[in-house]
Amino acid sequence: MTVALIRPLVVRTVAVSDPDDLLARLPGTAPYAWIRQGEGLVGWGEAARAAVPPGPGRFDWARGWLSSLFAGALIEDEVGVPGSGPVAFGSFTFDGDAQGSVLIVPRVVLARRDGRAWLTTIGDNAFDLVTPPTEPGRIRYGDGSLTAPQWEHRVARAVERIKDGMLDKVVLARDLTAVAERDIDPRVLLTRLAARYPECYTFSVDGLVGATPELLVRHVGQEVESLVLAGTTPRGAYPAEDAARGAALYASPKDRHEHACAVASVREALAPLCSALDVPDRPELLVLPNVQHLASRVTGRLSDGASVLDVVAAMHPTAAVGGTPTGAALGVIRELEGMDRAGYSGPVGWIDSRGDGEWGIALRCAYVSGRRARLFAGCGIMAGSDPAAELAEAQAKLRVMQYALEG
Repeated sequence: MTVALIRPLVVRTVAVSDPDDLLARLPGTAPYAWIRQGEGLVGWGEAARAAVPPGPGRFDWARGWLSSLFAGALIEDEVGVPGSGPVAFGSFTFDGDAQGSVLIVPRVVLARRDGRAWLTTIGDNAFDLVTPPTEPGRIRYGDGSLTAPQWEHRVARAVERIKDGMLDKVVLARDLTAVAERDIDPRVLLTRLAARYPECYTFSVDGLVGATPELLVRHVGQEVESLVLAGTTPRGAYPAEDAARGAALYASPKDRHEHACAVASVREALAPLCSALDVPDRPELLVLPNVQHLASRVTGRLSDGASVLDVVAAMHPTAAVGGTPTGAALGVIRELEGMDRAGYSGPVGWIDSRGDGEWGIALRCAYVSGRRARLFAGCGIMAGSDPAAELAEAQAKLRVMQYALEG
């Protein structure tokens, strides 16, 4: 366990004029970001950091560390809204027993939401020089942990497990490696992702960069919200084909069942925490530039003072990224997937000193380090899954980060 921090934190939040483009204000070193439709938070520098120890109590440990850190801080906050005051960005590994979960409190956070903007600084000399982003140049791709044929074979084996009655659904992920001519500037990726996928949550935390369509939980006061995605089809080449693909997805028994499993897992996780819970009877279509998803927005009101990390702990892993039932699915993932997901499909987001925050599931993302990147995609495998079709879906999802790298 590694913990680094400045004690005590001296935090000041002030209202500022609208920065218009948050990402344009980021310096090139270790940027943090959570952006949707031009609003959200960006940060840089490091006032405090904790490597969260793995194990079943990791979210409790994280909440305790943050509570102690923020309780001892000297906070002057003239804005007083979710995301003002001290904020920690975080990324948790998919596998609770894996190393790599982290919480970071930036020295500077710049935010805009609902017509307001604010700046939070911790300590002195917090501002870094903003240099122009640099393009990574030509990108070379290579196989990740498995080749495409090997991954299709693992999908076929997963289908056999499902047909044998071991489980209803399992999510199998695959990875792809990329090497650039020059160091990869996360700001280039963030700018492209935010522009092309404005409905998604564009994020950057400790080298994990992406744009996820899936909101695990938004926590504001006692109100919580989750956007459940499961069931996917690629976009069509022209409007009529696109509409036909969406209609087929909506009518697909396989995809509707997969979506129902994901919604049920969220309902079961949230129900014990909420005094009221609203779960839609049927999904809607969420249309993104590369794919269409079945989507359900679940809302609720918490029955006590749970923080956003308490809700994250109750919800992760959802059926959308693990499978159903959870224990059996995790066993099949460990047996067949053949790789360490690290933070892919784990919770990623931010939390403030009030316990409010937004956390997504780290999908459509890559780990970036120097000239190298590791890209991820995953697919929900059901009894009716076809390995070739699942590979095509994974490739469509990988194109999000390939676009971010290539432009």
